Amino acid sequence: MAKIIVSENVTLDGVIQDPTGEEGFSHGGWFSVIGDQDRQAWAKLLFDEALGTEALLLGRRSDAWFAARWVSRTGPWADRLNSMPKYVVSSTLENPRWNSSTVLAGDAVTEVSALKRKLTGDIVVYGSGQLAHTLIEHDLVDELRLTIYPFALGAGSASSRRSATRNRCASPAPASSVTASPSSPTSRSRTPRPGRAARWRWRPP
Repeated sequence: MAKIIVSENVTLDGVIQDPTGEEGFSHGGWFSVIGDQDRQAWAKLLFDEALGTEALLLGRRSDAWFAARWVSRTGPWADRLNSMPKYVVSSTLENPRWNSSTVLAGDAVTEVSALKRKLTGDIVVYGSGQLAHTLIEHDLVDELRLTIYPFALGAGSASSRRSATRNRCASPAPASSVTASPSSPTSRSRTPRPGRAARWRWRPP
């Protein structure tokens, strides 16, 4: 049986919306606040994650977002992502944009449960906030991997604002850092300030 892993970039207050500033969110673009050292460490971490991943699991909009940025790229990371099997949960999508993709058009919980039984290894969810919430609420997520950025926006779509205390993924496991823990206290201001991102993992107890 496969393991479902949700891997997200997230602010301290749980926002995953518009990290690159391309979606029109008033506080978008917060990913760019981190420094070059952290960005390089993040890229290595995600590349290593991709090498150990059996397949990607995405929602319709995330499939289109990633496809627009990766299909035309080459290089070890791009080649790995583009060739990897991908499963897109959508009741309306007929022709997914990212290559090597299969549409799961039925009920999300039923389809993903069957996919877990069918595959082995790690199935990683990128972005896909609504899908991630659904999987967490139905105890289908085996691990959360959050790259946490040391500032709070105070607004936006959140990955973790819904209560997860009843879910088996809510128990913290030992954390690993992208480079280091945040180097200074984090302001509650909505204006992101430069800082260091940290990688945290939650696994079932």
